Amino acid sequence: MTRTAAAPPSAPDATQRRRGLVLVAVAIVLTAANLRTAVSSVGPVLAELEAGLGVSSAAAGVVTTMPVLCFALIGFAGPPLAARFPDGHVLAGALSTMAAGLVLRAVVDSFPLFLVGTALAMVGGALGNVLLPGLVKRWFPERTGLLVGAYSASMAIGGAVAAVSTAPIAAALGQDGWRWALGIWAVLALAAALPWLVTPRRPGASRGSHRSVRMAPLLRSPLALTLAAFFGLQATQAYVVMGWSAQYLRDSGLSAATAGLLLGINSIVVIPVNAVVPSLTVRQRWQRPLLLGFMACYAVGWTGLWLAPRTMPWLWMSVLAVGMGTFSMVLTLLGLRARTPETVSALSTVTQGWGYVLAGAGPLLVGVLRGATGGYGGMFVLIAVATVGLTVTGWLVTRDRFVDDEVPGWSPAAVSPAAAGSPRG
Repeated sequence: MTRTAAAPPSAPDATQRRRGLVLVAVAIVLTAANLRTAVSSVGPVLAELEAGLGVSSAAAGVVTTMPVLCFALIGFAGPPLAARFPDGHVLAGALSTMAAGLVLRAVVDSFPLFLVGTALAMVGGALGNVLLPGLVKRWFPERTGLLVGAYSASMAIGGAVAAVSTAPIAAALGQDGWRWALGIWAVLALAAALPWLVTPRRPGASRGSHRSVRMAPLLRSPLALTLAAFFGLQATQAYVVMGWSAQYLRDSGLSAATAGLLLGINSIVVIPVNAVVPSLTVRQRWQRPLLLGFMACYAVGWTGLWLAPRTMPWLWMSVLAVGMGTFSMVLTLLGLRARTPETVSALSTVTQGWGYVLAGAGPLLVGVLRGATGGYGGMFVLIAVATVGLTVTGWLVTRDRFVDDEVPGWSPAAVSPAAAGSPRG
């Protein structure tokens, strides 16, 4: 994994490289805007989906947890695909597949086919999840916090728009309006695919100089495994919020539109949080204070929803949104805990893949427990356990170290400064 130093670029080459960087940054931000639309659009119309497809609450739990499992399984294909094909082509294909899946699940009447459409719709999110951290490390090694903040904010904006507008779209279009409300996001996915077709392959390197790193050795790294647990527990929190909070609020007596609006408020508050947190996370001294602040927000937000769901629900959903800053925090840590773009991609894949496997149980268990008990007590117990685990794993991953030092064959001495980049940017 060594590289030779490149000669200083000429002025035309430097201008072309700057234009390439801008194009890549735009493509990353547009891609991020699609990573949660297929997920956050489901919660506000979950009851209509159950009625339209004739499925039970437990089956609805499958719908809310399936995206998480797809992120896990499909995400493992990211680095091998990126090693064989240009990154832009991989992401353009992923976003196009996502668009096809969104359309499919909007038009079918069969629940199994709806699940097939959901799986296809998750391709763009799954590959984007695991590839974007490595792309940021490769193209912007000295601006990690800035770019992670930009695409995290874009992701939150996409999720917020989907959450806020889904219920009104469904209501405006009548009995089957929920289908249009789920399928309309295919347009955004296709728009995001276009820039990837014209982006440069990679900064100052040939296709042959890029290779994937074997991911299996990461299973020997305590840091990688702890990062996976941290990622999975924060994803459990997020997907219970996105998949079940709107239905919980409806069952507590609020209207569908109000519940969707409250989920949208949650998604909107996440936007500035995601924009700011990465720039703070790259500073080692801020990591643990941020972590403890997020844990306090989870505790306050969930307690408020449990005890007083109709009293200031906007406050509880907003406080939870601040706690969900753990997502942009862990994305930034992926770039800080590995030394090269290749090892960042491998770490991102293992962390998110196994993390989403862990997180997949959360929304599914909420649906099963709700169906079995008729209430949401099980959801709040699950969330309390996840918060404790998140605190412990978060404390461990905020130690300043690298997975490269724990994996045989990933010797730091073999990595040049130019290859490693600056992880503190």
